Amino acid sequence: MSSEDTHTASSEEEMGAGSRPVLFLARFDNSHTLHGAVEQVRDAGYTKWDVHTPYPVHGLDEAMGLKPTKIGIISMTAAMIGVISAVVMIQWMNAIDYPIIIGGKPANAIPSMVPIMFELGVLLCGLSTVFGLFHLCGLPRHHHPVFYSEAFEKASDDKFFISIEAEDPSFDLNKTRSLLESLKPTHLELVEEENS
Repeated sequence: MSSEDTHTASSEEEMGAGSRPVLFLARFDNSHTLHGAVEQVRDAGYTKWDVHTPYPVHGLDEAMGLKPTKIGIISMTAAMIGVISAVVMIQWMNAIDYPIIIGGKPANAIPSMVPIMFELGVLLCGLSTVFGLFHLCGLPRHHHPVFYSEAFEKASDDKFFISIEAEDPSFDLNKTRSLLESLKPTHLELVEEENS
């Protein structure tokens, strides 16, 4: 890591008077060095941090210590609620509220309910998947502090990044910088924002 390619503050006095640290951003050139770095950040106990890659990297979620997603449980629960709601609604309408015998079929015939059960199940499953995903991902978030960094533009091209937010309970300016420097990134930056 060259000194001209590094932008860090060695202490809080080196930061601008009207600014505060938001996050540390470390850049890596390939997924192999990134993978080892991710495991060390995870083992250091950070909780508010993320990894940014230009393409999916196999095994990265395990290296980050991420738990399996809950989106499947949310989607399946909503789909079952949709199916049960369809059965209850059709039974109420056809057998209790306004019973009409058509073609000699019983009012509670299951085959006639299948299309509505399917449609309501799919509708609630789809809606809960979208809104559940938004909730689990913390969306909508219109701006993230990593966008303050010009170096981060390479995240969608060919570079890999680890960002550790200053809101993390384990964040300490000097200790976090030392940890990231020990991972040998090609670029290390303390991202700051102006105090309002």
